Amino acid sequence: MKRLATILILAVGVLVWQACIPKYTLNGAAIDYSKYRTISFSDFPIRAALVYPPLQQVFENKLMDMIAQQTRLRVVDNPNSDLRMEGEITGFNLSPQAVGEDAYASQTRLTITVRVRYIDNKNSNLSKEQSFSAYRDFPSSEMLTDVQDDLCNQISTDLIDLIFNATLGDW
Repeated sequence: MKRLATILILAVGVLVWQACIPKYTLNGAAIDYSKYRTISFSDFPIRAALVYPPLQQVFENKLMDMIAQQTRLRVVDNPNSDLRMEGEITGFNLSPQAVGEDAYASQTRLTITVRVRYIDNKNSNLSKEQSFSAYRDFPSSEMLTDVQDDLCNQISTDLIDLIFNATLGDW
């Protein structure tokens, strides 16, 4: 009888201990998968004055890849999906940053701005429209054409993180 009581106390103790362990999601997604199963995207056309055509495809691919890797949402081609993201690339700007001894810029900053409309078709109160910007500096001695592929990849990754955290991550 004493042995049965000890086993019962240990079993209850293990259950209570496991119930107290906090559970974390490392990707930051705050999605109720019982309500949300699908997401769709529209094109993100470039509406900036300065245009780098490959940027649209790079940005869109990175956005869809992150959603596919970090969530269990199924990407569909249907504007009536549970969630929808659409928008446009509104800025592709260069600005001088650091001035050298010769009074010329020694660093140039490339800033990309994206306006995103996040549409929650299940709860319109969670829908939002917001602009996101990210940048990278590069030496002014380098031509933009030589570094823009790498810069656009890096900046797109930063933008996708910001967008994910503000929408699906609900931060």
